[in-house]
Amino acid sequence: MLSENTKINTITLTPVAAKAVQDLLSQRQLEGHALRVYVSGRSCSGFQYGMALESNIREQDNIDEFDGVKVVVDEISIQYLQGSTIDYIESPDGAGFKIENPNEDSSCSSDSSSCGGCC
Repeated sequence: MLSENTKINTITLTPVAAKAVQDLLSQRQLEGHALRVYVSGRSCSGFQYGMALESNIREQDNIDEFDGVKVVVDEISIQYLQGSTIDYIESPDGAGFKIENPNEDSSCSSDSSSCGGCC
């Protein structure tokens, strides 16, 4: 059951991404569900993210709404997602959600020696 919890106002869901989520919810007949976004780990190439469509919103979750789509972020992930933008990209190679996160450390990539050899 979705409830009005704390407004996060620290991430943005673009209108294109909101439409993609609305389409998924409609196709799967998931009325009353929200998009949960979370950080699932960190690797040399940056944060790893997860997304799910769900209706189980916890009291400590942060929630906001963009173009009719509720976005839910847990209390730990929100600190890593502040300032992020979630978009939906379509290209000849495929389509999917993309998170632009200003909190990513751009100095460490899979071909970087500053990674400490973990990659």
